Formats: sequence, structure tokens, C-alpha cells
Amino acid sequence: MAGTPYIVDRGVVLRETETKETDKILTLLTWEQGKIGVIARGARRKNCKFAAAAQPLAYAEWTLYQRKDWHYASDASTLDLFGGLREDLTALALGCYMAELAEAVCPEDVPAPELLRHLLNGLYALSALHKAPALVKPAFELRLLCLAGYEPLADACALCGKGDPENPVLDTAQGVLRCRDCGGGGGRPLCRDSLAALRHIVYGDPKRLYSFRLGEEPLRRLAAASEAFLHAQLERSFATLDFYKSIL
Repeated sequence: MAGTPYIVDRGVVLRETETKETDKILTLLTWEQGKIGVIARGARRKNCKFAAAAQPLAYAEWTLYQRKDWHYASDASTLDLFGGLREDLTALALGCYMAELAEAVCPEDVPAPELLRHLLNGLYALSALHKAPALVKPAFELRLLCLAGYEPLADACALCGKGDPENPVLDTAQGVLRCRDCGGGGGRPLCRDSLAALRHIVYGDPKRLYSFRLGEEPLRRLAAASEAFLHAQLERSFATLDFYKSIL
């Protein structure tokens, strides 16, 4: 298209919506443009040159052009389809939930490279490293909330100041740690191991986010606290989470 300025950017497909007979509307999270809507004309045709890149959770380099409020796809080169996800329904369902979370916290047209990096690392952990979904899920949720500005205060009890609280509880409404005996209603009980894992997720090196191990009961407590904290802070439900739970 003569005279049209093209944009080249890499990004992950967070969501697809089928429209007309052969088109798709994609929600991409990209390095330079942030979260954008892209009209991919002909993406549902079998002979479309960028059909593989235009599927959920695909990571690709896109060539785009813009008209008014919309970006349009001109071409795309696939970088990673995260094939391990597509061989495991549980991992795929969790990947879709992670994408929906990223879409929920990312504003339109604002670069969010740390959030994109977090999503890519999570998808890679599931697909290539074959990390257990039960471990990846709370780690991804908590770290995403930190990146979105909802970091919990987990270094000490918010009421008595103890660095090693007895019977620790995560107050999911206030986003603070406290001892069970320090009062305050609600919250999710943790234990020594699940608290250590939470601190690793919140304060540790992002490159080692999924490097911890937990027994069944501490992991259950961490997962319950993480999900409750997420719902308390974002105040919404997620259809992909319901699907993920339905196939466990």
C-alpha cells in the first residue's frame, strides 16, 4: 500500500474473535505498542500466509499499518507457537487463563514490556520446561499482580511487625501479611513453606520465578491465597479460569 507507514513489532495473541467470513480481530500484547487490537483480514483462510501467527498464544513478529483507531495485519512471521501447550489440554487452558489475566491488567496502547516478558516466561515454563500447572498458576498470578501495582506486603506481620509470623495469614482484601492471632477478619491461612514461596515470588529474581518446590498442602494453601487475593484486587471473574478448573 503506497505511502502507508508500516509498524514492525513482536507480540503474543491474547485473544481472537472471528468476524465476517474469513477475518479475525486479534488482541495482541506487543513490545513497542502495548496491548492493541488488530484486524487480520483473511486469517481464517487455509492459504493465509500468517494463519499460524493469528492463533491464541502464538508469539510472532507482525507487520502492521494503522487506520484511525485500528491496526491492520499486513504480514507476520511466527517466532514461537509453544507447541508443548497444544499437546496438553490442562497446560493450554492455563495458558489461555494467563493471557486473559494479562489482557485484564494491561491498558490499551501503553508499552508493558515487563508484563509481556512475564507472560512469555510463563508460557515457556509450561510448554518447554514442563513445569506443573499447579505451581505455575499461583506464581504467575502473584507476580502479575505485583507488575500491575497490587504487590502484597509480605515481609512481616502488618500489625505486630514479626518477620516470621506464627500461623501466617494473607489478608487478601488489604494485601498484607499478619499473624492469625493478631486479629482482623478474612484472609487465607498460609504455613511456613507457603509463606517462603510467596516471598520468593514477590521479592525474588523473576528469572527464577518457577524454581521453587512445595509439598501438596503448602502448594494448596499458596494457590488458594493467590487466587483469593487476585479476585479481591481485580474484582472480576475469568471464563478461562472456570474452564481450567473444569478439566482438572
